Amino acid sequence: MLNSQMLNSDELERYARHLVLREVGGPGQAALKRARVLVIGAGGLGAPALLYLAAAGVGTLGVVDDDTVSLSNLQRQVIHATADVGRPKVDSAKAAVARLNPHVTLEPHGVRLTAANALDLVSRYDLVVDGSDNFATRYLVSDACYFAKKPLITAAVGVFDGTLTTIRAHETAPDGTPNPTYRCLFPEPPPPGTVPACAEAGILGALTGVIGSMMALEAIREIVGFGEGLVFLVEFGIFGARNGIVRIALSLRKFIHDARFGVLLASEMLELRHAGVLIVIRVIHHGHRLDLRRVQRFEAKLK
Repeated sequence: MLNSQMLNSDELERYARHLVLREVGGPGQAALKRARVLVIGAGGLGAPALLYLAAAGVGTLGVVDDDTVSLSNLQRQVIHATADVGRPKVDSAKAAVARLNPHVTLEPHGVRLTAANALDLVSRYDLVVDGSDNFATRYLVSDACYFAKKPLITAAVGVFDGTLTTIRAHETAPDGTPNPTYRCLFPEPPPPGTVPACAEAGILGALTGVIGSMMALEAIREIVGFGEGLVFLVEFGIFGARNGIVRIALSLRKFIHDARFGVLLASEMLELRHAGVLIVIRVIHHGHRLDLRRVQRFEAKLK
């Protein structure tokens, strides 16, 4: 059964690898087809997220961006091409999505997100993927998602690192306490001048591809409903070691809070090594113990 929206023969072939997944199948693919996802920004994070969401068959994508494509964007913003330089990013993104999957509708919003339009835009969609590059917009998107009662997947990248989390601030934990918001995680923006812009510090294009793809994966998970949502902060960093081996440091921070939110109380650090790769897991928790037995079983498989 494919629920209320049946897939045609072309879609059955296009999404065949999804349909054979027990966790997705026909119902999951139909849910993707019904879904409406708003992506904030068609840049380094939004570009790969849009492509993978379109490829996955999300029926309606919205994208908010008031910028135009520049040549320096193309090192990482893979939804745009050289011929698109000077073109509005939302138009370039719409054309790219149409080429990739004609079954997906992309709604372009070539405007700057402001307090005057954020709630209206967010309210039109089922969930929001925020790939913006400044704290003011991230706070604004988070506030709009809270008031519109929409799930928010938000990410950011630095020179060699990135963060990603899913926020459901409009819901409560099993014990009845409210879930934290983006403002609970980052109560204050960093002081002006302490976080250099991409143009000043530089960035690895492939890193934005990794984090943007993870954003798309989390959005698909939210829509289809498989697995456990990423309701903790993931920090993903890459850096070169002296021996030339690329090490990956991955830390998971549990989203926790006390009655006043935002208080980090305890942490556990675990290290797993496999084939020259270092994986670091840090879980900051409040009242929920990390199941060390599961981690130990995972570590045993790596050896």
